[in-house]
Amino acid sequence: MPMLITQVKSKLFIRSSQKSMHALDGAYASLLRGRSLDFEDLRPYEYGDQVRDIDWRATAKQGAPLVKRTRATRMHTILFVVDSGRGMNALAEDERPKRELSVLVTGALGFLTVRHGDDFSIVYGDASGIRRLAPGRSEGALEHGLRAIEKATRESTAPSDRDGLLRYVARHIARRMIVVVVTDEAPITDETERLLRRLDVQHDLLWMTLRDAPPVLPAGRPAARRRDVDSSWAVPDFVHGDPDVTAELAAREAADTAHRHEVLRGMEITHTEIGGQDAAVPALLTMLNRRSHARR
Repeated sequence: MPMLITQVKSKLFIRSSQKSMHALDGAYASLLRGRSLDFEDLRPYEYGDQVRDIDWRATAKQGAPLVKRTRATRMHTILFVVDSGRGMNALAEDERPKRELSVLVTGALGFLTVRHGDDFSIVYGDASGIRRLAPGRSEGALEHGLRAIEKATRESTAPSDRDGLLRYVARHIARRMIVVVVTDEAPITDETERLLRRLDVQHDLLWMTLRDAPPVLPAGRPAARRRDVDSSWAVPDFVHGDPDVTAELAAREAADTAHRHEVLRGMEITHTEIGGQDAAVPALLTMLNRRSHARR
């Protein structure tokens, strides 16, 4: 089996003259790096860095922007909370399994965590049970975690239990962490909101929504086989292109999305929605930059 972390790294470079890895590095460092007064070193400015961190005297001497870095006052711990229920075997908007997108999102942020010397841990599971991996700080540990997520999701026969995952974190994780929730478009219930309010007091939360492929395709798009992963019910071919069905599903999705945004925005939880693998890195970069500027 190919190394999952190698596949993740291959996605960290956008097809352009600018390497997205540099931008993500800058955004991550700007967000999480300690801001003590202890000088560490200088490095070239990268997209996503804060203007306030530019050393103007050194920049004038060098003739190119240089960023002054300070020694971190503490190490951060990133906790990935990943839904690995059978629903994550459904298709994302790019018509590829959401479990692959889940591995990519977790792997990209996990790789940044390892690259910057921070610890990470992973909690994953479904209605049949929840597992927690030991903290790690290496690419080997990250590879092990990604393989565990991929295998658990691919082999899952139990429904997702997002509230169970949040409840597990609330009960068992006492130390303050940056908690990254990787889940799908399932509506946020009153119980979900209650758990988020509890966790928001103790931890720093980020929320990643992996968007589903539409169950019914609009007119003009080639019909594709659609089957519900929970019930195994196959969507009849004649439903595709039906304007009434398409409009009703779109309205329901819009309402669920609006409610999700309202809840997360109301609690000031950083949130992004990702529809496919090509959109993942730009979405993460936008999220990190938005969060970084909001925290200054």
